[in-house]
Amino acid sequence: MQFDIIIIGSGIVGLATAFKIKRRKPGIRLAIIDKEDKIAAHQTGHNSGVIHSGLYYKPGSLKATNCVNGYQQLIEFCNEHEVPYELCGKIVVATRQEQLPQLDTLYSRGTENGLNGIKRLRKEELQEYEPQVQGLAGLHVPQTGIIDYKAVCGKLAELVFHKETEIKLGEQVKAIKKQKNLTLVATNKNTYTTRLVINCAGLYSDKIAEMAGVKTNIKIIPFRGEYYKLKKGSDHLVRNLIYPVPDPSFPFLGVHFTRMIDGGIEAGPNAVLAYQREGYKKSQVNLKELFETLSWPGFQKVGMKYWKTGMGEMYRSYFKSAFARALQELVPAVEEKDLIPGGSGVRAQACDRSGKLLDDFLILENDSSVNVCNAPSPAATSSLSIGSTVASKALKRFQSLDYKFQ
Repeated sequence: MQFDIIIIGSGIVGLATAFKIKRRKPGIRLAIIDKEDKIAAHQTGHNSGVIHSGLYYKPGSLKATNCVNGYQQLIEFCNEHEVPYELCGKIVVATRQEQLPQLDTLYSRGTENGLNGIKRLRKEELQEYEPQVQGLAGLHVPQTGIIDYKAVCGKLAELVFHKETEIKLGEQVKAIKKQKNLTLVATNKNTYTTRLVINCAGLYSDKIAEMAGVKTNIKIIPFRGEYYKLKKGSDHLVRNLIYPVPDPSFPFLGVHFTRMIDGGIEAGPNAVLAYQREGYKKSQVNLKELFETLSWPGFQKVGMKYWKTGMGEMYRSYFKSAFARALQELVPAVEEKDLIPGGSGVRAQACDRSGKLLDDFLILENDSSVNVCNAPSPAATSSLSIGSTVASKALKRFQSLDYKFQ
């Protein structure tokens, strides 16, 4: 079977890219391939469901521009296609004196990124938004919201699926080979030909990029985020979303509280090394993948730099009381008995050979492929904007090949 474009990965970035391509070139023959038997099975399907506003990201970075643009596009998309969401706002709380300068930095970044209405909160004002919170100061960010990203994916799939677009589930890509002006994509079930491959494979994006002939100089390191939920009777302790001031040297936001669109309060996540790329449980171990992670020079440097932070995250993973203490820094009234097990997700974090955990989005190309090799949070919020960027690169690639659309 022959297609003009094959997208590998049916998460929200892959589906958003397909949506944007079909909007611009409706007649293009497109296939989406995924090894799972359902769409949005991994990062998207385990997402905490937050609509990020763009508060944290360095102005001018791909994260910042895509988050702000993607935020607007996501809201418009949900309004047009009746996907439920709620802009409930959040507060970011400084609980220690040394966090106050970073709180000022966040305020400045949010303002530069166009977030109108951000409000500085004094200690006595925090309880107006979250009565159980204790802190020294904070920010209220009205643009933050909650959503079910699986519902967004369902609508995207519905909109792109027709006779000229196929979604092929349960097919794992085994090889990608260039053959004259076409590319062969071999799965465990079929072989396809295409003019262009778009790699949105998330946790395996580095592997697919290598198959496509791109030298990435990165490795995807899987970090598992584990959640608890507040049990019924304790969920009154949190109204909406409560975040700590993040450590600027560590690419994770720290444990926080999130009200979910379908009800209930989620608490977490921590950030621990997963023992396999799709290791949602401590018991899931893939020795080959674990060895690849541990032997990567970049990860070894990360381990040396963040070993103390990593040990703390691991301790919270195995001891519920430690997890509760981390949450109590924001909401002291939360007790260990209030927490019940929640879900988990695995973040695909790109790490280069020098030990840098890539903070920004990374898209790599060659003459026959476009590869989204790093799309950490806020990728779900930014997905329609990322999709526009990738679609533009893909269609430009066709023009460079003097491709004539039918």
